[in-house]
Amino acid sequence: CARSVYASVWTKPSLWILGAEDTDKRIIGGKEVDPGTIAYQASLRFFGIPFCGGTLIHPLWVVSAAHCWSRLVQVALGKHKIFEKEENEQIFNVTLIIKHHNYRPWTFDSDIMLLKLSRPANLTNGVGLAPLPDPSAPLVAPFTRCTVSGWGVTRVFGYNLSPVLNAVDVDIIPNCWRYYYFRITGNMICAGKLTGGKDACQGDSGGPLVCNGKFVGIVSWGIGCAYAYYPGVYTNVKNYLDWISWVTR
Repeated sequence: CARSVYASVWTKPSLWILGAEDTDKRIIGGKEVDPGTIAYQASLRFFGIPFCGGTLIHPLWVVSAAHCWSRLVQVALGKHKIFEKEENEQIFNVTLIIKHHNYRPWTFDSDIMLLKLSRPANLTNGVGLAPLPDPSAPLVAPFTRCTVSGWGVTRVFGYNLSPVLNAVDVDIIPNCWRYYYFRITGNMICAGKLTGGKDACQGDSGGPLVCNGKFVGIVSWGIGCAYAYYPGVYTNVKNYLDWISWVTR
């Protein structure tokens, strides 16, 4: 698992330890989704091992977190049971990876990258595009209910990825810099529960945060998982719409 220069601050890729948690426990505080209902969810893999999430925004392009960068990465779409071969899955090599030029690994600012698939995804009931936010729309209102999804660990001190795709509802948390000692930049948004108990965790990095049907955030970092007063920190997708358009045109 990637670790920052701050001892207690963790990014959220997989710990590379395979296996199934108890299936009655999900992404922290959440639950298993019905197969195919989060059609834009992608899984990043290294030699078949899932380690990060992503979001399909174009038949040829997936968005993820820059700290998920890896050589020889593949992308899986249409997945539900992450460790099993499934009838509707689509597996892709990646021909190009572009990290944002302002990405800073020591601060996680501009923690976003684009991956170009080796061929266009076949859009089906189980594989679809995430709608990007409207550039002219106002910021997502504080305490808006949103959804984050992934195959990350399902216990605060767990090590094993979930065998199935899970999701949890979280709220947009305003003035998040108060909880993170001013480490929150204008390119970040926070979501979770101030009382704790609901969050993305290791293995969910790069995955989507969706609010009001729009893809607004990318799982980036946080202090622990689901801790009270430490909501998850996400890359603010709206700040990168021009860059995404320029790269994918």
